[in-house]
Amino acid sequence: MAKLQKRYVCQSCGSVASRWQGQCVDCSEWNTLVEEAPAVVTPFQAKHNLQGGGRAFTLVSLDAEVPLPARLASGIAELDRALGGGFVEGSATLIGGDPGIGKSTLLLQAAARLAMGGADVAYVSGEEAADQVRLRARRLGLGEAPVRLASATSVRDILTTLGSGKPPALLVIDSIQTMHSDLIEGAPGTVSQVRASSQELIRFAKERGTALVLVGHVTKDGTIAGPRVLEHMVDTVLSFEGERSHQYRILRAIKNRFGGTDEIGVFAMQTEGLTEVSNPSSLFLTQRDESVTGAVVFPALEGTRPVLVEIQALVVRLASGATPRRAVVGWDSGRLAMILAVLEARCGLSFSSAEVYLNVAGGYRVQDPAADMAVAAALVSALSERPVPADAVAFGELALSGEVRSVAHGALRMKEAAKLGFGQALVPASMTGEKGPLRLAGFPTLGRLVDHLLGRE
Repeated sequence: MAKLQKRYVCQSCGSVASRWQGQCVDCSEWNTLVEEAPAVVTPFQAKHNLQGGGRAFTLVSLDAEVPLPARLASGIAELDRALGGGFVEGSATLIGGDPGIGKSTLLLQAAARLAMGGADVAYVSGEEAADQVRLRARRLGLGEAPVRLASATSVRDILTTLGSGKPPALLVIDSIQTMHSDLIEGAPGTVSQVRASSQELIRFAKERGTALVLVGHVTKDGTIAGPRVLEHMVDTVLSFEGERSHQYRILRAIKNRFGGTDEIGVFAMQTEGLTEVSNPSSLFLTQRDESVTGAVVFPALEGTRPVLVEIQALVVRLASGATPRRAVVGWDSGRLAMILAVLEARCGLSFSSAEVYLNVAGGYRVQDPAADMAVAAALVSALSERPVPADAVAFGELALSGEVRSVAHGALRMKEAAKLGFGQALVPASMTGEKGPLRLAGFPTLGRLVDHLLGRE
């Protein structure tokens, strides 16, 4: 431990002496030297004091006029929508999804379109050989695209190769879990290797103005594998969702520093690759000519895009003593339990002796709280065997008191429903004053909605 150095300070002139004495040598005053305990300064502290020795930088005003970062449009409208307009120069984008969902296919299509448009694009694969990527490109009809292709896993080799000449406008790394940095020890895919490799690649992208795209593996619960800090390091996080048994894929923006979050892009997996779906509402609606019990259309909202989905419910009565099941696909099971409790406590309907099955058609997953009213209407329709009109949509949030609360962007939801041929909407009573293209039926409470559906008004 460092030895404390004694110091004596004159209370008259402030002079400092290393030992006590009766008279100050500077101001000649008597009995003014007082001992003070100095701060302990060790060699480690003297070396690691961050208040000096650095490079000063310039602080700019918040209202300073600076040029906006340029965007690189991929040519795929649904991908650009999820990104907020396209790739940003010097940005880092992380895209994750289940194996076989189409991450590499989507990025290869985007890279090929950018390259055919004149942009310099580099595609580095750590999972496949260059010939495998080339065969996939030919199968997708993109074999003539001038994409610079390589198969490598060493971050040092990648940065040495790309740094020797003009940096590419877009760099795709597939995937980050296969990259290896020789600055630290550890096998590829470990937490330390993923963090170190990502940091070096992101630093290269920021310094050279390259739009970087990292492909990330996911765990069995759907989160991106590796350290959680990886999602904080990048500028944009995209999640590629969908069931492999369905042909539809949803690209969802979870984080975006250059645009809005919760924007989605919808794709369909075809033999020629991923194709854009400009009108996703038509995918999740069942084509039928007559009304069916337990089916209600709900206008969901993903970012700024309304998507119409069909909520399907089935209620099966059981013999006394049997334990009823509650099965949910595409919605929160806890929220279903809450809706059933409100229907029993506030509306007098009994579901305790019945099995309840709820499904969102088309493999879509609903997270919008405005779906409460559509789910309740589907459950009441299935229980009473009375169909909801086929040209009606329903949306609204339910409180535990049975009150139907208004939701945001009601006009946008109704506009999308009218575009697809719907004529009426079951909405909260507070929204009936809004002018729109649909006939509105407002309900202040869930009990009023139940009376309307059962014809007890």
